[in-house]
Amino acid sequence: MAILRSAAASPFVRKCSIAAIVLGLENQIKSQPANTADPLDPLRQQNPLGKIPTLILDDGETLYDSRVIVAYLDQLAGGNKLYPSDPKQRIAAMKLEALADGIMDAAILQVYEKRYREPHERSHSWVERQAERVSVALNHLEESLPPATGAPTVGTIAVACALGYLDLRFEGAWRRGHPALVAWLDAFRANVPAFDATGPTT
Repeated sequence: MAILRSAAASPFVRKCSIAAIVLGLENQIKSQPANTADPLDPLRQQNPLGKIPTLILDDGETLYDSRVIVAYLDQLAGGNKLYPSDPKQRIAAMKLEALADGIMDAAILQVYEKRYREPHERSHSWVERQAERVSVALNHLEESLPPATGAPTVGTIAVACALGYLDLRFEGAWRRGHPALVAWLDAFRANVPAFDATGPTT
């Protein structure tokens, strides 16, 4: 059985977990918590970046990051499940994933700035820059909503995970001023039960 090195609150881990469930592969993967701050955690040997998610295959090979893991899972399930076979639609799904991943990255950087740096060391301009990236990306999604129903793609799964992380770490402040995106997430949740089944914890 493959092992997914993970952390409960990681939106990137959630993306992989949702993909596994949607693809019917959840029984082939076991989640194993990782401590990225612990130099003695085997994660450092499993992934030279020391980051999650990292997927350890039965033969010992490791895969990272979430984009590679989801692509591998899709292939394992027969291919063209989360990545549309139409070239134009496929690129659109991957582009949407890149946007959502960027939102998650910028949000996590804000959290880390406050979590790992002393108050006098924190850069307010840095936090504001990351917050602006999130805001601009959300405004773009508000005006260009992806499909919320039908078969989920790697892109829509990533967007849902990004919004879920903003709910977790930023008290859902994104919901103010983005009514269409709120409705989109509600529709996605109803269409993809795996979203609630993988809900993040603190």
